[in-house]
Amino acid sequence: MNPSNARIGVVGGGSWGTALAKQLADKGYRLDLWVYETEVREQIERDRENKVFLPGFSLPEGIHPTNDLQTAVADKDLVLVVVPSHCMRAMAGEMKPFIATDTVVVSASKGIENKTHQTMTDILSEIMDHIPAKNFAVLSGPSFAKEVAAKIPTVVASAAIDRGVAEFVQQVFAAPSFRVYVNDDPVGTQVGGAMKNVLAIAAGICDGMNMGLNPRAALITRGLTEMNRLGTRMGADPLTLSGLAGVGDLLLTCTGELSRNYTVGKQIGQGKKLDDIISEMRMVAEGVKTTRSVYNLSRKLRVDLPICNEVYAVLFENRPVDETIVRLMNRSLKHELDGVLEG
Repeated sequence: MNPSNARIGVVGGGSWGTALAKQLADKGYRLDLWVYETEVREQIERDRENKVFLPGFSLPEGIHPTNDLQTAVADKDLVLVVVPSHCMRAMAGEMKPFIATDTVVVSASKGIENKTHQTMTDILSEIMDHIPAKNFAVLSGPSFAKEVAAKIPTVVASAAIDRGVAEFVQQVFAAPSFRVYVNDDPVGTQVGGAMKNVLAIAAGICDGMNMGLNPRAALITRGLTEMNRLGTRMGADPLTLSGLAGVGDLLLTCTGELSRNYTVGKQIGQGKKLDDIISEMRMVAEGVKTTRSVYNLSRKLRVDLPICNEVYAVLFENRPVDETIVRLMNRSLKHELDGVLEG
């Protein structure tokens, strides 16, 4: 496949899907963008703007919005899937009848499924089993949608088990303001992208309680340890988690006010209830559902994730945040590198 004339479909018209569609259209691609909401399709057609999810950015004429999934994914060289992680299984089933065997399918969604504990590419390859496993890829890294849309320099990673597929994705997306590296570790790339959202909630809680900067630095560092523990148990390369999709994304979401997960945590730290926070949000904070997945997966695999476990306790067991801090600070003393890599 020639990256320069690739036929592209984007599934998901939220902030991230729209920003990536804009990124591609700005390079000159003509693409079909599937959006769920009729109002969003009409806004893009009429105003060349997604006022619901990415307001303030003019969208190129090369983006053709549609509510018809077949139009978006049929006869495409590359299909980018950017839907909430809990919708991925249903969406894969709906795409399957229309998507060609040789299509490269790229997930830019970040999460781990609650019931199966599968990554997004696991789900896609299981459902769309007519497509070779090597054709599934991941695009992940430290990247806020608004900054990508504004062409602020951003660096991400393209991951696939086949280097040629990863490089194809790299060439399609790379631009002067959007640098793309490749790796061959989609597992690690996705574990990092999912877990950083859980840890961002923890960071937000700390900041919502005005705890200072020391706790945030400790949380990011020990959070990376937890990321390595779970990732290596799942088969990830620990070096991946020290890269863009791991520590890079972790730093961004634990310190950036644009992070929805950080914002959820900050409001919890200020005393608000989770249900009230979620009810006021139009966009999805992936870390909430992923917290449940990570908690249950860690118990299943017997991996010690104390920070993630305490986030789960706050979100789903109504444990006071003050208690969780005491529990974390008074755990048994140990060597810093104990259990860092649990392969």
